[in-house]
Amino acid sequence: MRPQHSGTAPLRTLDQIVAVTYFSLRSLPQRLGASAVIVVGIAGVVCVLVSVLAMSAGMIQTLGSSGRDDRAIVLRNGSAAEIGSILLPGAVHAIMDAPGIKRNRRAPLVCSEVLRLVPLRKQADGSEASGIIRGVGRNWRSVRSEIQMLSGRAFNPARHEVIVGRGAQKLFRGLQVGSRISTRTATWTVVGVFTANGDSHESELLTDADTLISASGGHPYSSSVTAVLESPDAFASFSKALATNPALSVDVMRERDYYARQSRTLARLLSWVAYVVGGIMAVGAFFGALNAMYSAVSTRAREIATLQALGFEAPATITAILFESFLLALLGGLIGAFVAWMFFNGNTVSTGSGAYGSLVFDLSVSPSLVALGVSLACAIGLIGGVLPALRAARLPLATALRAL
Repeated sequence: MRPQHSGTAPLRTLDQIVAVTYFSLRSLPQRLGASAVIVVGIAGVVCVLVSVLAMSAGMIQTLGSSGRDDRAIVLRNGSAAEIGSILLPGAVHAIMDAPGIKRNRRAPLVCSEVLRLVPLRKQADGSEASGIIRGVGRNWRSVRSEIQMLSGRAFNPARHEVIVGRGAQKLFRGLQVGSRISTRTATWTVVGVFTANGDSHESELLTDADTLISASGGHPYSSSVTAVLESPDAFASFSKALATNPALSVDVMRERDYYARQSRTLARLLSWVAYVVGGIMAVGAFFGALNAMYSAVSTRAREIATLQALGFEAPATITAILFESFLLALLGGLIGAFVAWMFFNGNTVSTGSGAYGSLVFDLSVSPSLVALGVSLACAIGLIGGVLPALRAARLPLATALRAL
């Protein structure tokens, strides 16, 4: 008969768990191949998941920093983006007279802007791509105070001069100061490089609006109007005035809301891709962990039987195997997150070339994404270790000993 240890039973169980876990971890080098399957498989899952989600996070961060609460953007009613919007000069003047706009020396801080696509070539492979050239009004520096020159100088009105964002310079060839860009109707000289606190305008080229309209041979219209408001609360009166003006048919949004809307669709797509691809890989990693832990239990049948014969209880065996699986998964998760951070964080990518040009942004492997990836890894490890742990706990002593 076994002695009763009513007062020390929890401590005795804990001692058993610690002892079994210690011997289990000591035997890991003997099962290096099976252990590597778990670590490498889960590292791959975490690396793919984190790197794809880093694209979504980087794009949201770039577009999220593009807007301010005290600025409003006005587009033609029903326009999805600036590139498809048309505002005639009469509408622009009506917008400038609306209440709630901040004024500088009695002049409204309003900038009418026009967008065109310009053919460029990518740095990576020289393939053709579409960049955005944005024509801005004379008071653009007062309206967009976040734009600061990094090198060169600002463009002069009435000249075919452009300044380029540092993001566009990273992505496209031939955008150094002094370079020339040829379009069908004009040749533009790059006279400066600017930064805009990492927002989406760093993906663009800027020039004088009137010069751009004249060079493109188009009618004098604006794609959008950006207005600096007296305060964020002034948006309500500004928006109401434009909505009730029968001569206007426009959509008014806070600038921050506009760019958040632009990022929403693509961010959802990237998240969907990340979770679908990551989910498929996670299933594979789960079965890899399950198979590896089953193999570990089979090769340790002798050890488990010996422990049972010595009086070690099932909870100790279960906990030891679960802890081993968890530890290997944690290691794989940390390796995968580190690889994603090492090779992807801060890398400059773009959304590609299309009807709306290219958005340049940096991948962002944030602490929250690392935590998500490591948490997924730990979950895979724990779930993958449950069935092998239960099998080990239920392994008949006689069967295990006969297997020696």
